[in-house]
Amino acid sequence: MNHFLETQNWRYATKKFDATKKVSTEDLNTLKESIRLSSSSYGLQPYQVIIVENPELRAELLAAAYGQSQVVDASHLIVFANEINVGDDAIEKYISRIGDTRNIPVESLAGFGDYMKGTINHLAEDAKNIWASKQTYLALGNLLNAAAELKIDVTPMEGFNPAQVNDILGLDKLGLNASLMATIGYRHKEDATQHLKKVRKSNEELFITL
Repeated sequence: MNHFLETQNWRYATKKFDATKKVSTEDLNTLKESIRLSSSSYGLQPYQVIIVENPELRAELLAAAYGQSQVVDASHLIVFANEINVGDDAIEKYISRIGDTRNIPVESLAGFGDYMKGTINHLAEDAKNIWASKQTYLALGNLLNAAAELKIDVTPMEGFNPAQVNDILGLDKLGLNASLMATIGYRHKEDATQHLKKVRKSNEELFITL
């Protein structure tokens, strides 16, 4: 079987982590880089990623995640937080970053910047925040794939109270909103779900060719 498909069959949403095992700094840096390199609309990356190691904070977040033990037992907790009401400032910083990275005059990027501003600013605030939140799912996908390659377990989590997470981490003050969480670490030998066959639609059920 193709190596990538092997790792996809290996990975699953881990229900119980081994709290004694920690992800190494080297592997964590690889996962961070995989998130950083993720695709996003326009390349804008309208989100920030918070890595929570502090055990006291994670204990507080446990209730916000409805008591899911992965929050405290995993090696690290990662919170993907979309920017609220993305505006011109974020776009101008991105344009400046493009100019610096590619060594080209910012003035030559004015058309691209104006296009982004026109498209994004046209959205109502709710729609804009939904759009920004969707970008975090692309980053999560990169994390899942990179972690599987390293044989590091991940549990993607939508089951939490965003308002409580925002309050505990002070995200509101930063203009951010908790969109997704993911715990990373190593599966516990007692996690029976690791032995279950993966259940997915068949090719015939899933794919439509037109």
